[in-house]
Amino acid sequence: MQLALSVLFGVLTLSSAAADALPGTDPLPPRENTAAAMVGGIHRFLDQLAATTTAACEADWLAHGHEAAYAATKRATLRRQLGLTDTRTGGPLTNGPQRGSLGPIPVHTASWPVFRRLHAEGLISGHGADAVIVLPDCGVSPEQSFGLAPGLPADHEDARLLATLPLRILVIPRLDRRSGAPMPPRRRSAFSQREVLWRAAFEMGRTVPGYEIQMVLAAADALRADGVQRIALLGSGEGAWIALLAAAVDPRFSHVVADGAFGPASQQWQWPIDRTVFGSQKEFTTAALAALVAPQPLLRADQRWPEVSLDDAAGGAPGRISKPSHDELAAEWQMLRKLAGPLAESLHTIPPSRPPAAELAAALGHAALPPAPRPTNVPSSDPSSQQERLFSALLEDTQQLMRASPQSRADYWKKADFTTADRFTASAAAYRSAFWNDIVGFLPPATVPPRPRSRRLLETPQFTSWEIELEVYPDVFAAGTFLIPRNLKEGESRPVVVCQHGLEGQPADVADPARDHPAYHAFAARLAEKGYLVFAPQNPYTGGTEFRQLCRKAWPLGLSLWSFIVRQHETILAWLQQQPHADPQRIAFYGLSYGGKTAMRIPALLPGYCLSICSADYNEWIWKTTDAASPFSYLHTREYDMAEWNLGQTFNYAELSWLIFPRPFMVERGHDDNVSCDEWVAYEYARTRRHYARLGLANRTEIEFFNGPHTIHGVGTFQFLDRFLSR
Repeated sequence: MQLALSVLFGVLTLSSAAADALPGTDPLPPRENTAAAMVGGIHRFLDQLAATTTAACEADWLAHGHEAAYAATKRATLRRQLGLTDTRTGGPLTNGPQRGSLGPIPVHTASWPVFRRLHAEGLISGHGADAVIVLPDCGVSPEQSFGLAPGLPADHEDARLLATLPLRILVIPRLDRRSGAPMPPRRRSAFSQREVLWRAAFEMGRTVPGYEIQMVLAAADALRADGVQRIALLGSGEGAWIALLAAAVDPRFSHVVADGAFGPASQQWQWPIDRTVFGSQKEFTTAALAALVAPQPLLRADQRWPEVSLDDAAGGAPGRISKPSHDELAAEWQMLRKLAGPLAESLHTIPPSRPPAAELAAALGHAALPPAPRPTNVPSSDPSSQQERLFSALLEDTQQLMRASPQSRADYWKKADFTTADRFTASAAAYRSAFWNDIVGFLPPATVPPRPRSRRLLETPQFTSWEIELEVYPDVFAAGTFLIPRNLKEGESRPVVVCQHGLEGQPADVADPARDHPAYHAFAARLAEKGYLVFAPQNPYTGGTEFRQLCRKAWPLGLSLWSFIVRQHETILAWLQQQPHADPQRIAFYGLSYGGKTAMRIPALLPGYCLSICSADYNEWIWKTTDAASPFSYLHTREYDMAEWNLGQTFNYAELSWLIFPRPFMVERGHDDNVSCDEWVAYEYARTRRHYARLGLANRTEIEFFNGPHTIHGVGTFQFLDRFLSR
């Protein structure tokens, strides 16, 4: 009897669960926090992808790293990833005022052109046919390297130790990670100087390491032009990383000392964000980078690892660097020796008891370092003023790139055919592919069946809503709320509107009629009440630093958060197209804020969306992400996730709308929305409107300005949906 009751109870439980699931789906148990589970799953996916990518990278290098053509291709790839795309000006290295003396040896300021209006500066001493470029750690001034200022142990004053040899010694400082960077007009950043520069540079296809490498290469150009035969690099701390990268992209350097660079790069997403290079982990381990230096002598030291610990208390990106374990260092060095093969004899380890400067002197043919004199005649200096000049000069270069970006994008789009709508649409396919592969980051289509699951959420007189989950990859799923009107007739098909929440949002914010969120006003529920099928996806931009660190893990792999969102939406679209009452040809997209960013990027890539509405986000996006003077700029806020590699040279919001063309496209903008200003929005939208008009489809695009803040207005946009979704 007890067994029979148990069986009956089990049957009733299953029947109840089935009744609370949509036909064709399995029951979905409730989750405590769907958004957190989604973000956590993507983290696990990226961790696994990073491990397999590193293994594949090492295997590829072991198979081909000895081939000259392979190394040349990899060197070109590295130059592109670092943003070394600017032609250097070329020009002399000019000595300035004397900064002090080491006994009879004067030490002068020096400056030299790099490109555009960017000039580098440092300290220089000595004469001779050979030169050493010294690259100290962040926060170490050239004066300290020469011993002209206190702060370093005597055996770490590299420039002073080498100054008595017949060498030219040039010290080039690193941009510091201090906070309070000077920002125009009359304001200071809460983040480090290097992060601010990285944010602006990344958007324009440049990197912080790339800028510092270009200053080194420009100095090498000037020294060579002045008759120097051999140029060696001696880098410590952050300077060791720059020395390694510079020698990897340019084989001119006769010797390279890297003191604090040979740790594993598999956890580089944890480094300070200013080191981020898009796609680097797909192509290079630290050992692979070092292999490009061979056959030039490479001297490794582990005495001066950069020690960095940044938190996100001020809104910037967290980051840390610390010295790897003995086993990690040994493993990376052993891998380098394998990759170098017969060239491994050019690799050397400097013992901890030996100053790297002394080891370099011996490698250059000098038997011993003469006693280094102490400094004399040292005027006072202000290292912070030098740092502010350096930061301002580098940041201004990103602003020049930003101002020139409209022409850069026009040049980029020259291969498109703007003569007719059909011809443009055909030619835009190559640009869509480039946007997906080079900027968003391409992931393969879903690798697991969707296995749809659902559970009933609520019923109103007008609709029933269901929570839906769909599998995409192992650990990665799509989710959302599906609203089905209750007045559907058998065999009837209706249009679907996908309603996307913004930053830190969830489907209930837009789909629960009991929630009158000030930004959303339950617009998904309102559309369902009008008779539309509605789907409100959960997007993974929730959880603050937790989701932003997804970007940190994705960028080195050549991916972004959008890489996942586009595949989630692709899975959602495929599922919606199969629903009994959904018209697969009439699935529209409508998103606000971060959902508006989604409205610009996802329909641009997925033609399954028949139209797109961007609310409270359409902008002159390159100014928004890069302009140092604007109060609207993301250079001043905690959203370091906004950076997109090289977007400024390729796509602004108008160009993204061209990828949506010829499908209908609309912008919704509140006059009081402080995300931007009407002038910026109108300026950029004029290019969208002109494109549609010139190709004969002006009636397919609109903009509605309304009196209101950062919110759904739902007047002109609802009319737009009715016009284009009605049969």
